Amino acid sequence: MKRRAFITLVGGAAAWSFAARAQQPERVRRVGILLPAAADNAESQAWVGAFLQGLALLGWTIGRNVRIDTRWATANADEIRKHATELVALAPDVILAHGASTVGPLLQATRTVPIVFPLVSDPVGAGFIESLARPGGNATGFMTHEYGLGAKWLELLKEIVPKVTRAGVLRDATSPAGTGQFGAIQSAAPSLGVEVTPINLRDAADIERAVTAFSRSANGGLIVTASSLSVIHRDLIIMQAAQHKPAIYFERFFVTAGGLISYGPDQGDQYRQAAGYVDRILKGEKPGDLPVQTPTKYELAINHQTARMLGLTVPASLLAPRHPSQCSFPDIQGGACSKGGRVASSLAQAARPVQSALHVAVSKPLSGQAPTSQFSAAFDEAMTSWRFAPSKSKRCKSAHVRSFRRAM
Repeated sequence: MKRRAFITLVGGAAAWSFAARAQQPERVRRVGILLPAAADNAESQAWVGAFLQGLALLGWTIGRNVRIDTRWATANADEIRKHATELVALAPDVILAHGASTVGPLLQATRTVPIVFPLVSDPVGAGFIESLARPGGNATGFMTHEYGLGAKWLELLKEIVPKVTRAGVLRDATSPAGTGQFGAIQSAAPSLGVEVTPINLRDAADIERAVTAFSRSANGGLIVTASSLSVIHRDLIIMQAAQHKPAIYFERFFVTAGGLISYGPDQGDQYRQAAGYVDRILKGEKPGDLPVQTPTKYELAINHQTARMLGLTVPASLLAPRHPSQCSFPDIQGGACSKGGRVASSLAQAARPVQSALHVAVSKPLSGQAPTSQFSAAFDEAMTSWRFAPSKSKRCKSAHVRSFRRAM
C-alpha cells in the first residue's frame, strides 16, 4: 500500500472513531426524591421546582443526562418506609430527602447511596451524621433552624402582641429538635417577662384539648416550633389559634393558610442550594466530606387580615427597616427598606381568613446585628415576578412581588 493511501485510510478511521464517540449518548444519572407529602401539595411542588431549577442551572437536563424518580409518600410513616425501600432498590446515584421523617428510613435502608437533605432540624441529635463540619457516612445537607431561633420567635410574638405574658410552645417532645427549640425559648423568656408552657404535639384531639386549656388564662400567645407534626396538623393549629390566641410559626406557608406571623428560613432557597450538593456528588465528591450548612436567608411574613381579625395593630417596628441609617432602596410598601441581602414585600391574597400578607426576606436572622458585608450602592440583581398563593380557593389571586438580591 502506498504511503499516501495508508495515511488517508488511518486518518479516515480516526475521524470515524471520533464521530462515533461524539454520537454516543451522554451518561444518564439517576436522582431520587422522597417527600413526606401528597403529590398535590403546593408547597412541596414549589420546593421541588426550585431544586430542579437549581439542577438545570448546573447543566443537568431531565431526559438528557439526568433522570428524576420522585416518590410522594404523604406523611404516613409506613408509606415513607415503603417508598424509601423502593427508591433504594432503584440504585440511584443520589437521593434528595425532605426532613427527618424521610432521612431516617432511608438511612435504615442504605448506608451507601448518598443522601442530601434540604431540611433537617438537628441531624447530629437525630444520629444522621457525626458532626456538622464532617458528616461522615452517606448523608449531608442543610439545617432548617439553629435552636437560637426559638428566642427570636418569642421576641417577635412579644413585639406584635406586647401584652403577652404567657406563651404556649407547641413542640414534638419525642424529637431532639423539639427539646432544643423549647430550651432556647425558655432561656429567653425571663428577659422578656414571659412564662412559657410546653404543649406536646401528639394527635388532633390532644392538640385541641391542650390549646383550649391553655387559652383559659389571659395574655397568652402560641409559638409553633418546627416539626413534621406541626405540618401534619397545620390547619387544626391555625384554626385553634384563630379562635383562642395569636401565634407565631416557623414557616411562611402557615401565614398564607391564615396564620398571623412567621419567621424562618427561605426553604425554596435551601432546595436550590441542595441542588448544588447533588451536583457535587454526581461529579464525584463524597457526602461525608460536604459540611452540613445552616440557612443563609430568612423570611418574615405577616398576615394583616388575621391581625385585624385578632384586633391587633402591626407595630411599625416590624414593617420598618432594621438598619434605617443604612437603607439603600425602598420597597414597594413605600418606605420600608433593608440593608440585608434580600427584600421582598408583597400583598398576597389567599384562601381562608387570609386576604393580605406582607413578606420580608432577609439574608441573615433578625438579630439587630450589622450585616456580614457592606451593601453596594446598587443591588446586584433586581427581579420582578408574579407569585401565586398556594390555595385552591377561587378567590386566590396572584401576588406581585418585587425583590432585590445581592450576592452572598
